[in-house]
Amino acid sequence: MSKINDFFNRIRHSYYGAAKVFVFLVAIVLVCWQMPRTSKFKYEFQLAKPWQHETLYAPFDFPIYKDYETLSAETDAATANVKPIFVFDEEEMVASRNLLFVNFEAKWDNRDRLDYDANLDCLFNVFDSIQDRGIVAYDNATANLEPSSEVNIIRNKVMRTARYGDFYSMNEATEAVTTLLENIGNQYDKKLLSELLKGALRQNVFYNADLTKQATDKAVAAVSLTYGMVQKDELIVSEGEVISPHTFDVLNSLQREYTSRSLSTDESLRVLLSQIFLVALVFSLIGLYGNKLHKKVFSELKNIVLLLTLMLLVVIPSYLLVKWTPGLVYLMPVCLLAIMIGSFFNLRLAFSTQVFAVMLISLVVPNPFQFIFMQLVATVLTVFSMSSAKHRRFIHAALFVFVGYLLVYLAFTFLSTSEVDWSDVFLLVLNALFTLLAQPLILMFERVFGIPTSLSLMELSNTNSPLLRELATTAPGTFQHSIQVANLTEEVLFEIGGDTVLARAGALYHDIGKIKNPMYFTENQHGAYSPHNDLSNTESAEVIISHVTDGIELAHKNHIPERIIDFIRTHHGTRRTDYFYINEQKAHPGEEIDPAPFTYHGPAPFSRETAVLMMADSIEAASHSLKEPDEKKISDLVDNIINKQMEAGQFLNTDLTLRDIETARKVLKKKLMSIYHVRIAYPEK
Repeated sequence: MSKINDFFNRIRHSYYGAAKVFVFLVAIVLVCWQMPRTSKFKYEFQLAKPWQHETLYAPFDFPIYKDYETLSAETDAATANVKPIFVFDEEEMVASRNLLFVNFEAKWDNRDRLDYDANLDCLFNVFDSIQDRGIVAYDNATANLEPSSEVNIIRNKVMRTARYGDFYSMNEATEAVTTLLENIGNQYDKKLLSELLKGALRQNVFYNADLTKQATDKAVAAVSLTYGMVQKDELIVSEGEVISPHTFDVLNSLQREYTSRSLSTDESLRVLLSQIFLVALVFSLIGLYGNKLHKKVFSELKNIVLLLTLMLLVVIPSYLLVKWTPGLVYLMPVCLLAIMIGSFFNLRLAFSTQVFAVMLISLVVPNPFQFIFMQLVATVLTVFSMSSAKHRRFIHAALFVFVGYLLVYLAFTFLSTSEVDWSDVFLLVLNALFTLLAQPLILMFERVFGIPTSLSLMELSNTNSPLLRELATTAPGTFQHSIQVANLTEEVLFEIGGDTVLARAGALYHDIGKIKNPMYFTENQHGAYSPHNDLSNTESAEVIISHVTDGIELAHKNHIPERIIDFIRTHHGTRRTDYFYINEQKAHPGEEIDPAPFTYHGPAPFSRETAVLMMADSIEAASHSLKEPDEKKISDLVDNIINKQMEAGQFLNTDLTLRDIETARKVLKKKLMSIYHVRIAYPEK
């Protein structure tokens, strides 16, 4: 029974580790769920190169697909043979003819001298001859047609072939009126007939884009995608055989068939289990690698969730592209992952995570070797650009990504003796441009996860930021103290190792709570008067301690990241305000004084950055009380303060070693002696 209880106790106390495992399991499920469920063609091959695998036989029947150039040429030829379709509008002709008769009746006023019926017959004969031949309407789609070009004309639901020059244009129809009326007799009113005819002519042959498109689509659909079949167990290529153009088409067809063919239930289950194993293996490697080489990052669940979320943000859309439009897989900005993780954490983790993501995507892409090679080259260049560019780093990264992709693409293109496809180059340009989305995405994830990037920390460290300007105006002594503490903290962490950018930002903001009651703190007081003279020891301690909670509240109000607020929470840890506590003991001798009202609420520091800040904060503040500081006084001050903090257990939750603490002592002593211009005492002879 006791063993069972111990088992459940271990489970209950290891919930944080269980939560990390659960997050990895969720990531594995999401990746496997979106991964295309197809068999994988496992061979790499190139045109005019030897087949470097074992002899290959057809595993099933499949058609031989035409290559892209052949299919494009046949499609273009089929499209070129489609004749533009025009429609003859009978209703327009009838309506215009009726209107012509009405106008003739209205303008005929010389019936005695000229023959009415003859003029009317002449009018209709000329009109009918021109309109029956057809007056074509101008259309941009047919502007390039020659008079000899063949077209299809639909009249009375019957289609026939004609030449484009058989129809009149409107100008030609007007000239035809003049020509046809030239040789008629004097009994006809030529002027009236010409006027009426030219006003009555209407375009009645119209280009029909929809019918032409339907004919074009039908012609394209009639082009066969294949030009032969390969039977099961038929020899495809022998080991060492040079791959001919025909064999290259057969291998491409087999690869395409692997991707598109439907799997049986047994095959689908086998593929699923294989994918689950491979995906789980990759995520297990991520966990092992992170816990071994990036313990600080992987110690927090929030960091793991962010890391895996960023991975899924790149991996799953890549799967969707491969599933629906495999040709656009290089449009996916995979290097976006390295940029974002490098901004949130560090470039070593960014590179390794990118490699794991590329491994996951390569399980489904059509040409995994080329894909992996291109992505690794681009990843190295991305990490290099992020490490060397301090300003405009995202633009630099985008340029390096494009250069890396382009060079590898050209190399593989020339290696396979193919021509450069400029549409692929355009995809690479778009890919590089999409990497610029890193900046807005980083800002979004910063807000969601509360994890600031190095860029945000540098912006927060700007002493012209609104909150620090308010501190400098309201509590100038505290502001100067914060700058000195930031410098000391940064120097120590530079020696023992740590996030100097984060620590500097945390040090600048650690005392912002003093904005509320600046005159209650000695660094802001002028003269001998102190507001504490009017307060009891307990009240004074309450005011002093409240600057921590006031600082946390002010930081939240100004949207300061939680990692900075941690410095505010922990910079006094769980220590006492000894000055007022001792005064209270002196004021009530013989009585037992409750230390709770004089004790900070904590927590104690839980990282090396917050621990070093506690050292630097206490030592810098206490150093101002030294009279005529020399090497011994400074050394004793540093040792006494750090020893008391260690005795109070303030560093137990951090990963500081005794060697780190000793190094911190030396750095702090050296910096204080530089600040107070103390010379080192040399031993006498």
